[in-house]
Amino acid sequence: MVTAQQGLLTSANAGDGTTSTIANRVIVDFKDALIDYKSTDLDVIGQFCEPMTTDTGGDIDLTIAKPSMALEEIDEGSTPAYQHTLLRNERISVKEWGIAIAVTRRMIEDSRFNEVELALNEARRALDRHLTQHAMYALMGVGNVTYGTGLSDVTITDSTELLLTDFGNNPHGCFYGTRPDLDDRLTDYGEYTAATLGSLNPFSDNLGSHYQASTASGTSAIALADVTAAIEMMGAKGMNPNLILVSPSHYKNLLDLADFTTALTTGTTIGEFGGSDAQHLQSAAQSGVIGSLFGLTVVQNAWCPSTRYGIFDTSVKQMAYVERRGVTAEEANPGFGILGSYLSLRYGMKIIRPESGLIVFD
Repeated sequence: MVTAQQGLLTSANAGDGTTSTIANRVIVDFKDALIDYKSTDLDVIGQFCEPMTTDTGGDIDLTIAKPSMALEEIDEGSTPAYQHTLLRNERISVKEWGIAIAVTRRMIEDSRFNEVELALNEARRALDRHLTQHAMYALMGVGNVTYGTGLSDVTITDSTELLLTDFGNNPHGCFYGTRPDLDDRLTDYGEYTAATLGSLNPFSDNLGSHYQASTASGTSAIALADVTAAIEMMGAKGMNPNLILVSPSHYKNLLDLADFTTALTTGTTIGEFGGSDAQHLQSAAQSGVIGSLFGLTVVQNAWCPSTRYGIFDTSVKQMAYVERRGVTAEEANPGFGILGSYLSLRYGMKIIRPESGLIVFD
């Protein structure tokens, strides 16, 4: 986590040229190019979010169609019965986020580079970090008081569907909770009824839930049996998982496995790793890169918690990203001899496709 450096940037912070301080003067000109900022250009937003815009602030309601129609045979001269769509609602909370920066005029006069422009560029990088972390926490169900993610700011584990879908407790949404057939989000699919899907339990843990405890022991461990169980649970709902999102710690364990060292606990053997000899990972020992597991692309992200990983179908977007106002930079006037700017935006995000992801936690 980056620590916010509060206060004004003044010439007193410039340092003596040898020690590390808030700002060091430089001999050569330095300038970061200012570019048009689009939050949807971020990898995590583009990968997992459906971008939308709105003309109103506050809470936004999205209407999502549920499977509700079926064809029927029509006898000669008869008229088919009228049918209508079945809908569900997802409410998204839009909030404003921003940052204020200020530089004294004396610091600008004494510097060889554009302090305001440099500060704005760092503010934009802070925005990148903020959006990436916010999206990752919402996607992975990580509790955070600042963002309001998780179930009442607590990381989601084995909670029921009815509790997780309460907007007051969980405004960022969720994948299916325990016994999802007891709520109205889950519907029949293929040969599976909602009741069957709600009690599907290949993890032998939370009935029908898309938040499951890993069957592997140790920290940041990945059991291949968990991956296949997730594929079954998502496939039964019409999804085709194609991506595993892991932390660098999970990624290391996978690389260690490919090099025939244990990825679980001391003393375990390769044959005990999810019941597989993991021969499909042997090429990683030579290339240093794990391409896929059972056809699922492995992607690591530093914002992914080391205690959980996610399996997703990226042919659909797991979340909606609703933007009321994009990033705007405004000039501020903090006081005499001080130049400042505001950088802000208004947005909200929420999981709206509960069948498209499954989280495995330690």
